[in-house]
Amino acid sequence: MDEPPTFSISQARESLDDEMHHRMKRYLISMSVRTVCFILAVVLHGWLRWTMAAAAIVLPYVAVVMANAGPRRGVRAASAYSPEVKAIGGGAVHRIGPEPHE
Repeated sequence: MDEPPTFSISQARESLDDEMHHRMKRYLISMSVRTVCFILAVVLHGWLRWTMAAAAIVLPYVAVVMANAGPRRGVRAASAYSPEVKAIGGGAVHRIGPEPHE
């Protein structure tokens, strides 16, 4: 009996919309932290004021570099799709090929 083909989907990339969403989210979080640092630099005194001011100055650069960084290169676990095949006679569903990983 011929086995149906098994399709590997382990090399699928993240969609451009999802990638853009993650970039914008990282940028907004970084800018929010910058805003908090700026407010704290105005409110606090002493060395904490200067630390918060320095963070408020440096964070825009870091945020832009992070937002413009290329796509994330995470290693995805390999997975395969194996279609179900109905056996002749019994009506039971039997899977041909390896069991799917959960």
